[in-house]
Amino acid sequence: MDIQITAYMEGQLEQTPSSFHRYMYDRVSWDARMFGIVGPRGVGKSTMILQYIKEHRANRRMLYVSADHVYFTTNTLIETADEFAKEGGEQLFVDEIHKYEHWSRELKQIYDTHPDLKVMFTGSSVLDIYKGAADLSRRAAVFLMQGLSFREFLLLFKGIEVPVYTLEEILANRARIPGVLHPLPLLHEFLQRGYYPFASDVNYDMELRQVINQTMEVDIPQYANMSASTGRKLKKLLTVIAQSVPFKPVMDSLAAVIGVSRNVLPDYFLYMERAGMIGQLRDDTGGIRGIGKVEKVYLDNTSLAYLLGGTATDIGNIRETFFYNQMRVDHDVISSRISDFEIGDRTFEVGGRKKGKKQIANAREGYIVKDDIEFGAGNTIPLWAFGLLY
Repeated sequence: MDIQITAYMEGQLEQTPSSFHRYMYDRVSWDARMFGIVGPRGVGKSTMILQYIKEHRANRRMLYVSADHVYFTTNTLIETADEFAKEGGEQLFVDEIHKYEHWSRELKQIYDTHPDLKVMFTGSSVLDIYKGAADLSRRAAVFLMQGLSFREFLLLFKGIEVPVYTLEEILANRARIPGVLHPLPLLHEFLQRGYYPFASDVNYDMELRQVINQTMEVDIPQYANMSASTGRKLKKLLTVIAQSVPFKPVMDSLAAVIGVSRNVLPDYFLYMERAGMIGQLRDDTGGIRGIGKVEKVYLDNTSLAYLLGGTATDIGNIRETFFYNQMRVDHDVISSRISDFEIGDRTFEVGGRKKGKKQIANAREGYIVKDDIEFGAGNTIPLWAFGLLY
């Protein structure tokens, strides 16, 4: 292989830590003929695949390339795959695939031409991956990767190892953080800046703002054929959401503020959701996950909320954002007609220490999720426990 890309791979592997694996590491089908990992910028997709290569390449011939490397200004993915296969290559990893023009078409050709070559790709922009993934739907499974759970934060930044708990165990008040009697300070640290694996970086605030700027001013406008100025207006909308009580969008007034037609706003919100900037809580009218009517809009995670909302960040919004963000990875979460959230036949009301049980009085199976309590009892569950699911 070309010395440029082999040297680049070695340099990346040298910098890759091996002590902590994201939750998705054990969930993806590493031996599949072709698969992708997509998700918001900054959640650790590149690190995860480099860890896998570092830990398995003694037994398999592997190649890692980044689609935005200067090498690809004069070389194609197909040529790279052809050469690698001729040299006995077994597994090709293509990072940042969305930055490569016609990526979907070339991956299809590689799949059809080299049946013995396993191909894995990542994309930081969920938007472009979704646009191209339809062409690969019969060939490649695509896994969606989220940011850190509270449990992963504890292990990565505090060295505290906590088992994964099921929802049933959490609702039975069995969740515990070994050796920690007072989990609330740890939860509040996570809420403020714990969702991204780069949270301990000295330039964390700047890095997170870069994630937001790239997503809102480059990724979404490129995907949706909108102007960069419209992207900047949408970025202002993020601050409005951060500082609001749990936010039900009124399309007419938002359209007037942003200066766009109300008819395009639902599409813009969907782009922002797929890009990992917001979460949209829907009702059950669609019958299929992600199809129902949007009842509330949250920022995607609490780290975004604190960065953009500052001291004006609404604590009720933070609590609901945390619950929705952590639960949605493995559960279908919808809005409740009588309370905050529903998961299956269960109803959840989220609040602070003084939250009462009035909203769940008529629920078939209702739970009060309280911030500011260390341990629960009966159907009252501490908020922090819902961060231990993955």
